Amino acid sequence: MDLFEKIAAKKSPLGQFADEAHHYYTFPKLEGQLAPRMIFRGKEVLNWSLNNYLGLGNHPEVRKADADAAAAWGCAYPMGARMMSGNTDPHEELERQLAAFEQKEDAILLNFGYQGILSAIDALVDRRDVIVYDAESHACIIDGVRLHQGKRFVYGHNDIENLKRQLVRAEKLANEQGGAVLVITEGVFGMSGNQGSLKEIVALKSQFSFRLMVDDAHGFGTLGPNGEGAGVAQGIQDGIDVYFSTFAKSMASIGAFIAGDKMMINYLRYSMRSQIFAKSLPMVFVQGALKRLEMLRTQPEHKENLWKITDALQGGLKKEGFNIGSTTSCVTPVILKGNVPEATHLTRDLRENYNIFCSIVVYPVVPKDVIMLRLIPTAAHSLEDVAETIKAFQDIKGKLAAGEYKAETLAAFN
Repeated sequence: MDLFEKIAAKKSPLGQFADEAHHYYTFPKLEGQLAPRMIFRGKEVLNWSLNNYLGLGNHPEVRKADADAAAAWGCAYPMGARMMSGNTDPHEELERQLAAFEQKEDAILLNFGYQGILSAIDALVDRRDVIVYDAESHACIIDGVRLHQGKRFVYGHNDIENLKRQLVRAEKLANEQGGAVLVITEGVFGMSGNQGSLKEIVALKSQFSFRLMVDDAHGFGTLGPNGEGAGVAQGIQDGIDVYFSTFAKSMASIGAFIAGDKMMINYLRYSMRSQIFAKSLPMVFVQGALKRLEMLRTQPEHKENLWKITDALQGGLKKEGFNIGSTTSCVTPVILKGNVPEATHLTRDLRENYNIFCSIVVYPVVPKDVIMLRLIPTAAHSLEDVAETIKAFQDIKGKLAAGEYKAETLAAFN
């Protein structure tokens, strides 16, 4: 069989709707400056779909730092991988500052978050080692686990009793094979918004032998006294052995890092294929990250305003009877009952008649009878934005209950 003929016959859960959904429900184009209000298909919408938690993406100080770095260095410098010809003093300074901020001995800078954590998992374990990971881990973790040539066990989301059972199996197998155990979870889960049970997991180190890796993409910048993340917020940062976060959320940029003890970081520095064989992070992003990190440390008003908006949004939704799940972070899921066609009609109504833009999450990400509207509050939003959104959600909730979105096909758009 021809490979392309085989591909053409495949129908993925999301790809099967590509013709009807492209550029509206999937791959939409938001235009204009990064802000709570942007342009979608020619008109202004109130946008709750940007991972710009602290509102730094379009902050004047950040824009100036980015522009100054681009003017001074361009977008190419340094050329080559860090190990060969792409290392600089600012790269190493950023690593020192990130390590200090996260209360760790050292840090390694990564080009991208997704391939960075995937490559780190690959580097840390070999076929004799065993991975134990949370069932709701992000795709980057799942793909890293798939690369693992040894055994892996999954435990129910934040289910500590189930984790204990998996650790009994993992420790036994690792001992038989002369390997070790790596537990992987998240600081904040990006869909549900609930925090990983880090304190309870770290406590298990008194019973089992394992190292802990935490993906804190949504916790970094939003949790902890200065935005240090979920580990500091839960008081167990010392118990996290491999702390990972990305610049793509609170820092509103490109890049990522891993922080931990010097031995482990130095091992990754010389072992991570995604860094050894890839171009160094361009200077414009390094200088930009240094500025953003400085603002996290010295300008607490951004995080304070983020939580003012978050509390108002989540409190207002709960007051009106909306199910926002078990979120303990800024991530705000609104969970409704309905199928994929209903979800598209509801979403089109929100965007066209209420000028509200938020992410729509449907099967297979959530169960078939669930519609999740995922809102990401930012420090740049206002209380007026919150009130406008809750009013719109009250209306669409009533319409959904009344059957106004019932349909067999996806809502069309022009």
